[in-house]
Amino acid sequence: MSSRTKLTTTYHPERTIHPIYTGGDVALDREGRILATCLGEEALLTDLGTGELLARIEGDGDVLTALSLTPSLSHLIACSRSLSMKMYALQRSENDSPLISTFLLRTLKPHTTPVITAAVDSTGTLLATGGADGVIKVWDIRGGYVTHTFRGHAGVISALRFFELSITELGNDSKSDQKKRSKTDLQQGKSMTNGHDSGAVFRLASGSEDGKIRIWDLAKRKSVATLDAHVSVVRSLDYSADAQIFVSASRDKTAILWDARTWKSRKVIPILEAVEAVGLLEEGTLIYAGGERGRLKLWNVETGREVTEEQEAGGEGEGIVQVLRNFSQTFLLSVHADQSLILHSTAPLSIARSSDVLIEPLPILRRISGTHDEIIDLAYVTPDRSLLALATNSEDIRLVSLASSKPNSSAAASARYFGADVALLEGHEDIIICLSVDWSGCWLATGAKDNTARLWRIDHASNSYQLFATFTGHAESIGAISLPSLAPRENSPERTDPLEHTPLFLLTGSQDRTIKRWNVPKTSSSPSRALYTRKAHGKDINAISLSPTSSLFASASQDRTVKIWSTEKGEVQGILRGHRRGVWSVVFAHKDTPPVPGENGPASSNRGLVLTGSGDKTVKIWSLKDYSCLRTLEGHTNSVLKVLWLPTTSSSSISNAPASSKRPPLIASAGGDGLLKVWDASTGEVTATLDNHTDRIWALTVNPDTGMLVSGGGDSVVTFWKDTSGETAAKTSAAATERVEQDQELQNYIHRGNYREAITLALALNHPARLLSLLQGVVDTQPREGGSISGLKAVDEVIRSLGDEQLLSLLARARDWNTNARTCTVAQKVLSVVVRNYSAERLAGLGKRRGGREVVEALRVYTERHYRRIEELWGESWLVDLLLGEMEQLGVKGKGEDVMGARGGGGEDVVMIG
Repeated sequence: MSSRTKLTTTYHPERTIHPIYTGGDVALDREGRILATCLGEEALLTDLGTGELLARIEGDGDVLTALSLTPSLSHLIACSRSLSMKMYALQRSENDSPLISTFLLRTLKPHTTPVITAAVDSTGTLLATGGADGVIKVWDIRGGYVTHTFRGHAGVISALRFFELSITELGNDSKSDQKKRSKTDLQQGKSMTNGHDSGAVFRLASGSEDGKIRIWDLAKRKSVATLDAHVSVVRSLDYSADAQIFVSASRDKTAILWDARTWKSRKVIPILEAVEAVGLLEEGTLIYAGGERGRLKLWNVETGREVTEEQEAGGEGEGIVQVLRNFSQTFLLSVHADQSLILHSTAPLSIARSSDVLIEPLPILRRISGTHDEIIDLAYVTPDRSLLALATNSEDIRLVSLASSKPNSSAAASARYFGADVALLEGHEDIIICLSVDWSGCWLATGAKDNTARLWRIDHASNSYQLFATFTGHAESIGAISLPSLAPRENSPERTDPLEHTPLFLLTGSQDRTIKRWNVPKTSSSPSRALYTRKAHGKDINAISLSPTSSLFASASQDRTVKIWSTEKGEVQGILRGHRRGVWSVVFAHKDTPPVPGENGPASSNRGLVLTGSGDKTVKIWSLKDYSCLRTLEGHTNSVLKVLWLPTTSSSSISNAPASSKRPPLIASAGGDGLLKVWDASTGEVTATLDNHTDRIWALTVNPDTGMLVSGGGDSVVTFWKDTSGETAAKTSAAATERVEQDQELQNYIHRGNYREAITLALALNHPARLLSLLQGVVDTQPREGGSISGLKAVDEVIRSLGDEQLLSLLARARDWNTNARTCTVAQKVLSVVVRNYSAERLAGLGKRRGGREVVEALRVYTERHYRRIEELWGESWLVDLLLGEMEQLGVKGKGEDVMGARGGGGEDVVMIG
């Protein structure tokens, strides 16, 4: 009976969710489609419409301090703490790929101190940089040279802004100054507009930490106005050509409107918070401002009155640090201190402009998480598993989309793509530690450091994500939580409409060392209460897992034990002892998990299996029959933080495997070493080690329908691992079949004497033994074909007509044969044909290829050794000549023949006589 082939387990990182922003400057192109962000020392270009990473520009090892993007997306300028400024040319790929190619044009040292702020003019030809030394420089981007250097500020340059003034707005210049303005100066100022209104002159505004603002005339190369009204750092500047007003904002909690003709203060608007960003909208009739409270607000320019309704201040770390707008001003992009970005719709602005009625805050179109910080836990939600819930070292839960297709719409503001933020679940007051989802994916339970657990109702079809119930009672942080995963019976109301039927109960475990079972209320207005509370462990409880039937649950603790409990009564059924460190994770096996043999023989698993992961770097499989350890799996180099059983049902990828393949029960474990391991539970061997994280992996889950494995860790990366075992098995089977066919074809070529096809195929298939056998037969051919080096002219012709790759492969085989005295003759014959038929230049070129130098050197060394051996034999042959000569002098003869013929004595056979 034929045995079944064991299926090789393989996983491939199909998709990842990476951080795109960790602080610093953010820039947009003119259309607002391409987003440039700082990621530590790197600069990233991202498509706002699809979320696709278009370009990644590596840094020089130091954090970026300023980042600028030209409106036409032609250049990117990055300044780092190392005092360097790098200018890159950007170019779209010629094919259909959306990726952007980057070319480093030049590296400069712009200032003697780091660049603090930078600005690009509307034409994309000029760049202004301001440093901590109080100096401002203007650069020609394409030429890479300094056009202006301005000094005058007493402190760090904190804000820069290019703008254009028409000639009629130059009212601050005296009449004599205007008459003295030379024709050359005017032409120089107009030439900087690069095709813009010929009646406009470029100006540069700068603000510094001393609270002063200076207006610089680029044509006259001097300051034409000094605005001294702020008493703290100036953080933002803007100008409206329609209203001919200039606005500045400072951390002194005010915004000031200036007349662009006289540079006199027109109005001081109290913002009542430290302002970081300000700008003019709707032809200069409205201004927006954002600051430390993290809320975007609008004011009427004429009345100085706030036109948005009062908003509750944001939490700590939610302050706005920058606000950007696209050319058409269809949305505003606010950048927050918590490394998140929010797109606000500007649709209500027309109402605010024409009405005295207060309007609601600008609607939020999208939230973009620049980084998910340290991912502590994650879970699939919704019935179709189309969303992923992330606990990201914060008090909020982020729901991200897992849509497989990109949106057709080009609107960056409304895009829904893989990894896009869908909703933010706000309610907890401290960091969320653990998550649990019920069988339907419609109910999500969370436990946090605020000592509470919360239950959320997830209705993705209606875009409704609501807090349903809060469970209060623990004295310390909740570190473990679990909802029942047993699906109700078919055709029951709970099965057909899970959104209207809450889970039956909820289990929580806390640092107060107790376990609580909660009855979930039927309505959100009903109170929740604990059915029972048990003092469970001597130390913190790290994990809770319910059995497939929900009749039992397990609790894992830092006290190095796992306890099995009766769910109904809360009584201990058994204790699992054996780990030498605290237990981080515990999970029951699926109902259809096959039996797992123990290390000392077969073990019954009628009552089920339990899997644990511990700080002692091991994974253990336990039997619920007698609570004994069946297997201990060792391989991690750090604590095992998460374990789970992989689905035993055939996934879509497994179905591609050959029918004779058999998949063993598999488990996955995630460790503090940043590695994810897949184990064969029946043998205890590692079948795959997955590496895509640079920090510890805290979170791990699997899609029960597709087998997609998802991991998240301290590096802010979420990796989706696709099970490619079936595809790998199919490819392996196809490759084996093809190999057999090619082997038979090679045998046919050899049998028919088709040496060209035989040699090239043997080289292609990497069959050194077959190739050696073929060439050995040629070398041993008797009689030898005249004029042939190898023995057959046909073989000589094949060797002299090989390509470079084939020739190098043949020499590599000859190198191996040359190391053995039994096969060195074949190697020397091959080498002789090569040396006599290929030029020295071509052979020298082979030495420059990868591995070519090692092959040539090995051939030389062993060939010299063979020649030394031949020379030694030649020298020793003279001793034989001497002995033969002496024997002739003694007159030893036999039947008229020499007993031993002397060297060169007629070529007669040597005969020994007794």
